[in-house]
Amino acid sequence: MPNACNVPSRTIFTGDNLDILRGINSECVDLIYLDPPFKSDKTYAAPLDSKARGAEFDDVWTLDDMKQEWIDEIEFRRPALFHIINGAKLSHSESMAGYLTFLAVRMLEMHRVLKQSGSIYLHCDTHASHYLKAIMDALFGEKQFQNEITWRRTTAHSDAKRYGSNTDIMLFYTRGGNWTWNQAHQPYNEEYKARFRYKDPDGRAWADYDITAKGLSGGGYEYEYKGVTSLWRVPLETMRRLDAEGKLHFTMKGGIRRKRYLDELPGRPVQALWDDINPINSQARERTGWRTQKPLALLERIITVSSNPGDIVMDPFCGCATACIAAEKLGRQWIGVDILPQAAEVLRDRAGRELQIPMPDGEGRSWEDWSPLILTAPMRRTDLKLDYPVNPRSEKEWLYGNQKRRCAGCEYELPLHVLTIDHVIPRSRGGQDAFGNLQLLCHTCNAIKGDRGMDYLRQQLQVRGILTS
Repeated sequence: MPNACNVPSRTIFTGDNLDILRGINSECVDLIYLDPPFKSDKTYAAPLDSKARGAEFDDVWTLDDMKQEWIDEIEFRRPALFHIINGAKLSHSESMAGYLTFLAVRMLEMHRVLKQSGSIYLHCDTHASHYLKAIMDALFGEKQFQNEITWRRTTAHSDAKRYGSNTDIMLFYTRGGNWTWNQAHQPYNEEYKARFRYKDPDGRAWADYDITAKGLSGGGYEYEYKGVTSLWRVPLETMRRLDAEGKLHFTMKGGIRRKRYLDELPGRPVQALWDDINPINSQARERTGWRTQKPLALLERIITVSSNPGDIVMDPFCGCATACIAAEKLGRQWIGVDILPQAAEVLRDRAGRELQIPMPDGEGRSWEDWSPLILTAPMRRTDLKLDYPVNPRSEKEWLYGNQKRRCAGCEYELPLHVLTIDHVIPRSRGGQDAFGNLQLLCHTCNAIKGDRGMDYLRQQLQVRGILTS
């Protein structure tokens, strides 16, 4: 069963998304869209005349971006991720390894917070898409890969001595085997519409299709209808209904074919090439001036297809707030995270322009019925299972008995007075002061673990030969 989300809808966090993600309950988010840095080796700054003025980020990566704590966590929790990153370091560069480490440790948490029925879309480009595909295969499983979506972001691009680079890529994965899916359609092109060459007196265009089952596997229905005997695709009662609805075409050669009206067809199912969503033009109301901003229509398609009204949508790199605005318009709940404090101001500005929501004025009047929560610190998780007696007389004594008088790290049996209470998930990562998140460690293990997770402690104990498995 999915957990209740401990983050209210319409919340935008400004801070490190790794810390924020670690404070969100497991399996409570329905859809994640992330548009992280692309490993472009460029520095981006918002225009001075935009609401995001003063915001900038470096998409330049070095080994300094690979915190040892992150590497240890990745190696212990998902060894395959560690090997992919190490392979990228050897085959590409240390810079690529730093970039992948930054993303992989955060995607471990995204995988955790995503529901079994949830989907995730990673927006990237050719700088690192091939390595990111391997990262997501290792994390979600190759069978959970659904599509590599290509978005034509510009109609043409001039690049010296190579083909113009005018596309982005979105890697679409699902958490489990039964995910939310609402089929999207595009209008038919003129070539397809030309097939509907017949018209009724009222002007409705239609085309006729074979209604016999001859040559089809699986058989059909053999009977005579209005003097024509054949093997039909539909039973007799359906044939009579189609006739009554005026959806049969009786040909001059004595045949019967089915009429399909163009205005009754939903359109062409959206394919993995998205060439019908244009980039943001200079006059668009949604434009923020931020160079990496994605069009609202792109997010509206993703959210419509992979979530239902009321579902929770999360964007952990939400700088331009596009996913938040799209989710609000489509009746979804949403959570946004961005390292830059300007993200909250961009959200406020876009809500006023695009959602027609009155902004608070200088006299402190409210947002009326729409008030996003802007936070700078992680939430406390509420999904940690408690398996202890209610109101134990002594938490330390209870933990001591529950651990069979052993340290939770080195597993040595020790007297109570040399053990100290420790948080399994550190408070800096969203861990709570609850029995389900408390344990006893000896002084040595507590010093090694510090403000890190148990995966790091066990890895260090194995290196030192104290633990063998």
